[in-house]
Amino acid sequence: MEQLSVRDLTVRFDGTVAVNQVDLDLQPGSVTAVLGPSGCGKSTLLRAIAGLEHAASGTVSYAGRDLSGVPTHRRGFALMFQDGQLFPHQSVAANVGYPLRLRRVPAGRRSERVAELLDLVGLSGFADRMPATLSGGERQRVALARSLAVQPHLLLLDEPLSALDRGLRERLAADLHDILRKAGTTTLLVTHDHEEAFAIADRMAVMRDGRIVQVGDLAEVWAHPADAWAARFLGYADVLSGDQAEALRALIDPGGTWAEVALRRSALQLDPAGPLAAVVVSARVSPEQVRLVLDVEGLGRLAAVADPGHPARAGEQVRVGVRTDRLATLG
Repeated sequence: MEQLSVRDLTVRFDGTVAVNQVDLDLQPGSVTAVLGPSGCGKSTLLRAIAGLEHAASGTVSYAGRDLSGVPTHRRGFALMFQDGQLFPHQSVAANVGYPLRLRRVPAGRRSERVAELLDLVGLSGFADRMPATLSGGERQRVALARSLAVQPHLLLLDEPLSALDRGLRERLAADLHDILRKAGTTTLLVTHDHEEAFAIADRMAVMRDGRIVQVGDLAEVWAHPADAWAARFLGYADVLSGDQAEALRALIDPGGTWAEVALRRSALQLDPAGPLAAVVVSARVSPEQVRLVLDVEGLGRLAAVADPGHPARAGEQVRVGVRTDRLATLG
């Protein structure tokens, strides 16, 4: 089976451990995001898989073959960085076709493949354009097409959208999701942005201090964070422990044994019939919802939401309901 397997991989720089005994499997055709804060070792992990960093111990194997000692250019992997690294004095077609020229693909077949790839990434008709005339998102599409040109065993994406503004990043993330599924290429994406990871990937590995602390399908990781740190990093608004967690558990799950609970902002919602009393600390209105900070009796200061048609004012006493499908129990 053409699976990439990482086992007990450790990378050190001058005695400092950057990647610490990592295990990771990538199934053929899957798109996996390694998500973690800056400095956690995720880019070093990607570079070690590519063969650009030396592993102090452990193995990277593909289809059962240990790649130790196999140079980067012979691994059959493609690596795409956040800046795309296009050749500025070559056309879009020449950039995309460059890996094919290196492999002496005949000109006719090369032109066909370039046209296929530009169609795949939504840039049909851009073949004669120069990189300087393209937007940031268009340049990244060209870089992606070039990375896919020789049908790599594995596509490695290192923060591919981080250089773009947020609006463009969100639009391109959705397109990238579809492009990768159409291409069918096994992909490993490194990012610090959990929204980007959820938009593009179908599996996620959460990384902290050089270690992978959780791995699974997106829904599994989101519904069951490994711990309080992972929950906050994934975007949960609040994590309750101690007396606060116990008070909420007594309300919603009297027979439960969990020690902590993570709440999305939408887990608490204004509800005249709700079981909790609270005082509004602050309210911020948007077209979709009112984002609140509440001082909830017995639970402390927590995030909540309200319907735009029923805004609340600071100092107002309100009742609050709990959406149990918007929280995750920990421990």
